[in-house]
Amino acid sequence: MRLSDRALAASVWGLGLTQIVGYGTLYYSFSILAPAMARDFACSLQWIFGALSAALLVGGLFAPLSGRWVDRYGAGHMMALGSVASAASLAACALAPERYSFALALVGLQVAAGFALYNTAFSLLVQIAPRRAPRMITYLTLIGGFASTLFWPATTLLHEHLTWQNVWLVFAAANLLICAPIHWRLSHLMRRAAAPIPTVFTEVEESDMPVPPEMPEPVVGSLAPHQRREAFAYMAAGFTLMSFVLSALLVHMVPMLGAVGLGATAVLVGTVFGPAQVLARFLNIVFGRNLSASSLAVISAIALPAAIAVLMATAPWFPGAIFFALLFGAGSGLNSIAQGTL
Repeated sequence: MRLSDRALAASVWGLGLTQIVGYGTLYYSFSILAPAMARDFACSLQWIFGALSAALLVGGLFAPLSGRWVDRYGAGHMMALGSVASAASLAACALAPERYSFALALVGLQVAAGFALYNTAFSLLVQIAPRRAPRMITYLTLIGGFASTLFWPATTLLHEHLTWQNVWLVFAAANLLICAPIHWRLSHLMRRAAAPIPTVFTEVEESDMPVPPEMPEPVVGSLAPHQRREAFAYMAAGFTLMSFVLSALLVHMVPMLGAVGLGATAVLVGTVFGPAQVLARFLNIVFGRNLSASSLAVISAIALPAAIAVLMATAPWFPGAIFFALLFGAGSGLNSIAQGTL
C-alpha cells in the first residue's frame, strides 16, 4: 500500500535528524579533534589527516558493494546496520592504544558511514516513494544542512571539558541510541511501501525488468540507453572532482580559516556554511522548480572555486570570509541535491 503523507513527512524528519547526527559525529567533528589526536599519538597532524584520506578512499572503493546490498536487502536495514557499525567504529577509534590501530578503526568508520549517510538515505526515499523522491531528497538535505552549524561549535564545547576519546564515545552513543532506532523503524516502514523495491544501483536491462505500478514514468528527454554509460562516467568524474574540493576544505575548514588570519572567529565563520547550504536548497525549492538537476550541478561546480577565490582575495577580512562561507555552502548544498537526483 502507499504510505500516507504523514508517514512520508515523518520519514524525512527522522532521516534529517540522523543525517545531522551522522555527519556531525562522523565527519565534521574530525577537524576539531585532530590536533588532540596527533598530540596523543605522538605523530604529525598530516599523519592524522593522511589516515582519514586513506579511510575515505577505502570507503569509496567499498561503495559499489554497499550499493548492491542496498538494492538486495533494502536501504533501511543497511542504514540501521551502518549506524551500529559507526558507533562501534567510533568507540574503537576512541579506545585505540596507538595510531595504527586508530587508522584501522578509522577505515571501518568510513566504510560504516557509507551505509548511514546521504547516499543510502536518498536510496531509502526512492525505495519508499519513487514518484516523490526528488522533492523529498531536497527536503532531507534542507534539514541535514545544519550538521556543521550544530556540531562544529558543539564539538568545540565538549572538547573543552572532555578528551577527544570521550567526545567520540559520546558520539558513538548518539549513533547507537538516536540513529540506529530511527533507521530500524524506517526499515519496517519500507515493508508497508507499495510492491517491490525499485533498483537504485543495480544495472539491469529495461526489457528484462517490468516497471512496477508505483515507479515513475520515464522522463521526457532522458538519454537513450546507449548513451547512459558514457553520461554516467562523465557524471561520476564531475562529482568526484567536486567531492575532492568539498572534502578537502570541509575537513580543514576551521583550522584553515584560523590559518588565514581569522583567529577565534574561524568557528563563527564556519557555522555560516550550514545555513548557506539550507538557504540555497530552500531557494531551489521556491524558485528552482524549472531548473534541471544538471543545471544545479553546473551552478554548484562554479560556486566552489568562486568561493575559494573570494577567500584568497579577501583574507583575513571578516566580511569576505562570511561571503566565502555563504558561497561555498550554497555550492555544497546544491551539489547534494544534484547528486541525489541525477
